[in-house]
Amino acid sequence: MKFVDEALIDVAAGDGGNGCVSFRHEKYKEFGGPNGGDGGRGGHVYAVADPNLNTLVDFRYTRRFEAQRGEHGMGSDMFGAAGSDITLKMPVGTLICDAETGEVLYELLTPGEVITIAKGGDGGFGNLRFKSAINRAPRQKTPGWPGEKKSLKLELKVLADVGLLGLPNAGKSTLITAISNARPKIADYPFTTLHPNLGVVRVGPEQSFVVADIPGLIEGASEGAGLGHQFLRHLQRTRLLLHVVDLAPFDDSDPVAQAKAIVAELKKYDAALHEKPRWLVLNKLDMIPVEEREARVQDFVKRYKYKGPVFQISALTHEGCDVLVKTVYKQVRAQQKAEQAPAPEEIDPRFKDLPDEA
Repeated sequence: MKFVDEALIDVAAGDGGNGCVSFRHEKYKEFGGPNGGDGGRGGHVYAVADPNLNTLVDFRYTRRFEAQRGEHGMGSDMFGAAGSDITLKMPVGTLICDAETGEVLYELLTPGEVITIAKGGDGGFGNLRFKSAINRAPRQKTPGWPGEKKSLKLELKVLADVGLLGLPNAGKSTLITAISNARPKIADYPFTTLHPNLGVVRVGPEQSFVVADIPGLIEGASEGAGLGHQFLRHLQRTRLLLHVVDLAPFDDSDPVAQAKAIVAELKKYDAALHEKPRWLVLNKLDMIPVEEREARVQDFVKRYKYKGPVFQISALTHEGCDVLVKTVYKQVRAQQKAEQAPAPEEIDPRFKDLPDEA
């Protein structure tokens, strides 16, 4: 199935039904009075976060969604029925934006979360509503209110704890295959990965985290080279980035220059994404003779001027992957606990300078 992470749709809630003008006509009841009912409300348009979906492909071909309008009011005090609602199923992590202004209207972040994206119009009043002591035979009624109509842009940002960043053919797909249940396409040519892949990494009983692999980024992506920046949004919600570097490129290019170019493109795209915790993963150790590995790693770290955590692995042979997984899990859990910790209560400024009680 084709991966789709952007879609444009139009939604229209149902209009409310019109009110009715009617009078009671019954034998021996010459002045029966008004009995026109109200119109029914129009149907709403809802969006629900479905954890079983991972793409917006359903909205690529069907782009307009209309809820049913409410029925009109009728005589004999009969109110119109409400229009049927419609519910649109979307993947968890979907942003719903205004198509014209780009403003983010809603976010679906929790499985099963339901939001109202277009509200149906209220029904109009029948003449029964206008009856009073001085107006015994009202002939007024009101039309139903129109339902909301919106043009929306849907953007999917996958929800993952860890994101893999690197050049094409750096070994990201091999790594996610080695440590998780994901099985992306792997080949010996660039841009094998054409859409994000998610994998669940099992560390132990009830201990796991989610890792995301996106298509490789190359220098000049901000100008449209390669696949551009179109998939970098999927890293914005991650807690940690793993920068995978090919330590033995087949074209004898400089890994340090390549790594710096990727970081520069990341900064151009989003400064906040650039500031996320980013660890260095030096891959393809199996391609380097054992006696040269330590010197090659030290040379890279020195010229790259990197002071954070460095992991030496071979995704193909799984060498070093176990240490990487366990360390990443500890970091993810620490960030999760920090996010769940209650915020400290703020002290009223009027009482900050009061002396402590003895």
